[in-house]
Amino acid sequence: MRGNDDHQDGLFSYVSLDARVPSTHPLRAVREMVDRALAGMSREFEAIYAAEGRPSIAPERLLRALLLQVFYSIRSERLLCEQLDYNLLFRWFVGLSGDEPVWNHSTFSKNRDRLLEADIARTFFAEVYRQAQDAGLVSDEHFSVDGTLIDAWASQKSFRRKDGDDDDNPDGSGRNAGRNFHGERRSNDTHQSTTDPESKMYRKSFAHPARLCYAGHVLMEHRHGLVADAAATQATGRAERDTGIAMLSAIPGEHRITVAGDKAYDTRGFTEQARALNVTPHVAQNLTRRGGSAIDSRTTRHPGYAISQRTRKRIEECFGWAKGVGPMRKTKFRGVARVDFQFVLTMTAYNLIRLRGLLEPAPT
Repeated sequence: MRGNDDHQDGLFSYVSLDARVPSTHPLRAVREMVDRALAGMSREFEAIYAAEGRPSIAPERLLRALLLQVFYSIRSERLLCEQLDYNLLFRWFVGLSGDEPVWNHSTFSKNRDRLLEADIARTFFAEVYRQAQDAGLVSDEHFSVDGTLIDAWASQKSFRRKDGDDDDNPDGSGRNAGRNFHGERRSNDTHQSTTDPESKMYRKSFAHPARLCYAGHVLMEHRHGLVADAAATQATGRAERDTGIAMLSAIPGEHRITVAGDKAYDTRGFTEQARALNVTPHVAQNLTRRGGSAIDSRTTRHPGYAISQRTRKRIEECFGWAKGVGPMRKTKFRGVARVDFQFVLTMTAYNLIRLRGLLEPAPT
């Protein structure tokens, strides 16, 4: 018998959102790890909110929603809030009931900035990474370091002279006016983006054009390729090496460790600073550099050097996921602090996805 195509909304629903999510859904394991991490951050949350006044969006819900934005490649807060209104899976993950109203996207963005000011993303990253440490999934001896460029939310036409001499533009006026800068010598010393002043014009090699960007840095452990530390900075010629040393110096303990890297780290300064931290640099030799490589056969003769060079290439998986699935190919934030917040949160999401596969039992 054919059923009727009735269009009648039910007045009540007796099925919880948790019951609607399959027990084997990948987000269930992720939600458990996220809840454990957030439970250890209660003191940090209390410090950034007033004891009295109108209740704001719970920071736990904010972070869960921001993770969904990374997991599902949602391009804006406006679209995220729209999907939270009708997507029952998203409501369950964030902690909203089926009837609870969703926040306005502008309110969501303002509350997110409060987390940014308190550096909550880095604390959240540390709590998630601690779960990997407790499970014995990470190495505390062998690491790799590398950097990547993150396109800034600014166009080439916004890169103008700091003294304002090129304000008179003969190519027109208006929102999308032409801008002829061919033949003009431009550098970060004399020019600055009017859209995002903290972004820098930079290129990693002569094979690529210079563009307004930031630099994202990752320290990866070698056991399972998890991100041990992450940061975003301004893109400069020394940013990768300086940030790499800063991340290595933050590793707890005084035991000897190794760090792998590409040829960009093969400098006297980096290797000497690393060795001063009791770190053995297993960086690729740049034999074409003037003065020769800073790494000699005393390091390269050991089999561990070859292993480090092989394993370090896995760090590209972190950058590939952050740019392919996550939002780090071209950031929509402006300013170093906001880009760093987004980058660290994206690497936290990457670790959560990796940990879900590492902690779940293999199917029989």
